[in-house]
Amino acid sequence: MAANNTLTAIAVQAGVSVSTVSKVRNGGTDVAPATRARVAALLRQHGHQVVSPGGFGVVDLLIGGLHGPWSEELLRGAVEAGDELGVSILVTTADSRAEYGKWLERAATRGTSGVLSVLREPSAADLRKLARAKIPLVLIDPPREPTVFIESMRIRSVGTTNWQGGLTATRHLIELGHRRIAVICGQEGLWSSQARLEGYRAALAEAGLRADERLVCHGSLSPDGARYVTAALLDRADPPTAIVAGNDGQAFGVLQALGERGLRAPDDLSVIGFDDVPIATWASPPLTTIRQPLAAMAATALRLLLSGSAEPHHIELATSLVIRQSTGAPSFGQ
Repeated sequence: MAANNTLTAIAVQAGVSVSTVSKVRNGGTDVAPATRARVAALLRQHGHQVVSPGGFGVVDLLIGGLHGPWSEELLRGAVEAGDELGVSILVTTADSRAEYGKWLERAATRGTSGVLSVLREPSAADLRKLARAKIPLVLIDPPREPTVFIESMRIRSVGTTNWQGGLTATRHLIELGHRRIAVICGQEGLWSSQARLEGYRAALAEAGLRADERLVCHGSLSPDGARYVTAALLDRADPPTAIVAGNDGQAFGVLQALGERGLRAPDDLSVIGFDDVPIATWASPPLTTIRQPLAAMAATALRLLLSGSAEPHHIELATSLVIRQSTGAPSFGQ
């Protein structure tokens, strides 16, 4: 009876019939968009769940940008899993705090079954807004180490074994005979980049090799950034014989820098990437890399979002080594 009274009060406040309020709550399609948004906002204010129009769910995917194979793989995984689970994926680019705030305001008004947020961790204020709007959240590839914030902020997240990936990549090069191995990391402060760097250090220590900090470089996760870093490494009196790149994009930049000097992998320098995006096989030579299951990350995050469980925890999917033609034993005399 109390629920009926609430629906009646909402109907009066919105200036519509009780049946219209009921249609909006249950996902009916024959309500004008402006009326739906107004009634849905009132329903949520009173603690009601609102079903998306047509009876199917709509899940938001927030991502910094849509360009590049890394983003494409995440989108593919989310969309394919959405088809399987009967939900639609609504993609929004949000690369700043202001863009995130605009999305949150829209989503709270129109309603959503939840949000998958790639790399962007919401602030405490954003989390409160999400809770008030009853919008569940799962992070994909969290920007901070999950143990730092999972329990305190009650966040669910999905990532991959970044430390193990860095370890495996460096081990592979050591086993080929390399001793001067450089690493190009992503921006400092990004957890995945830091974890891969720690894996690199662990592999060197395991082999009894001293880590030369002059071979530890940071740059943007783009071909251009790695291209300039590689040029500086090649100009050294004792250049590295191999490079561990922070992602496949950086690895492509390394290969480009080699080509500009008339050099080639793996004869002059071995190169290993991270991600295994589809175009890794198109590189010249085809790229040895650490496979990060990007599509599976997005699919796992969607299933976790829709599972009904709100318990904070982190899921890590395994990385694996894919050996192609960009790595080999160091040349004689290196």
